[in-house]
Amino acid sequence: MAVSQSTLSSIPTCYATVSIGTPDTPLDQKLEAIAGAGFQGIELGFPDLLSFASRRQNKDVQPQDFDTLCDAAGEVKQLVQKNGLKVVMLQPFSNFEGWPEGSDGREDAFRRAKGWIRIMRAVGTDMLQVGSTDSPHALRSLDYLASDLQQLADLLVPHNFRLAYENWCWATHAPDWKDVWEILEKVDRPNVGLCLDTFQTAGGEWADPTTASGLIEREGGKEALQKQFETSLAIMSKTIPKDKIYILQISDAYKPKQPLDPKPDESGMRPRARWSSCLRPVPSNGGYLPVVDVTKAVLKTGFRGWFSMEVFDGGPDGSDQDWKDLKAYAKKAMASHERLLREAADS
Repeated sequence: MAVSQSTLSSIPTCYATVSIGTPDTPLDQKLEAIAGAGFQGIELGFPDLLSFASRRQNKDVQPQDFDTLCDAAGEVKQLVQKNGLKVVMLQPFSNFEGWPEGSDGREDAFRRAKGWIRIMRAVGTDMLQVGSTDSPHALRSLDYLASDLQQLADLLVPHNFRLAYENWCWATHAPDWKDVWEILEKVDRPNVGLCLDTFQTAGGEWADPTTASGLIEREGGKEALQKQFETSLAIMSKTIPKDKIYILQISDAYKPKQPLDPKPDESGMRPRARWSSCLRPVPSNGGYLPVVDVTKAVLKTGFRGWFSMEVFDGGPDGSDQDWKDLKAYAKKAMASHERLLREAADS
């Protein structure tokens, strides 16, 4: 399918609240910057909700204090509406699927799911982002993983809520788009679709933060890698129905100045997870991933839904930045979005 520039003007724009400032930055300042740059919606990051609730309570609110979090979510809803925005999605719901039957992890996962659904109702969103689990304890049977997601989808149905399943490129069982798509086909629920991501796709199938080149190194070199990646994107464009893509998250990545240690760190974070946490700028601002290629592949499915900036920009060395001017950064993100659409169009 051709990607005509004229079909891209109606694409709605979104910005993740965790992608500007820090969790300590007041949420109202984040929302003002996002709205002022022309974005239409937000992904509400759970860390921002926790921070907002803690400020209101003058104490640290715990992640499973759902009564307090729901009260805070109601206030957030009013703030969002005041700024002319929409809460597109609540994120990131992690390590849900794959826990063994009867385990404490499984009990906790479903307890969290029911609590997050309450928060969704309070804040006024209909979409929950679920990242493919990176727990080493997850069972890897795709049928088992799909069964868990079916149960979550069924919990969402009475509220007319949707589940957006995302491949995290450091995940233990579903690190690329083909994996999550295979699982979704097994789930086979009308309220379950994909959250695709330019970083997760290119950062998992094309780039590697543990090599000197910053690329996946295999026989045949960069030419073979590029050909394989282009083939994967072509299959994506022809395989995934446009209505099964719920949102496209946008970010680039800096090439690490020194290759990352391929081993997990003391906390268990794998190298791609560490890379993701602080080296993801907006496109065309120092990164090196083929973001345009991934975006074009998604657009070729016919998808024209939410484009969302989800970046974690600690600067080229990953040491973070001072965030003195949130509004300027949000405007830079909007300029990057507009440039990306121009570059992804065929005409």
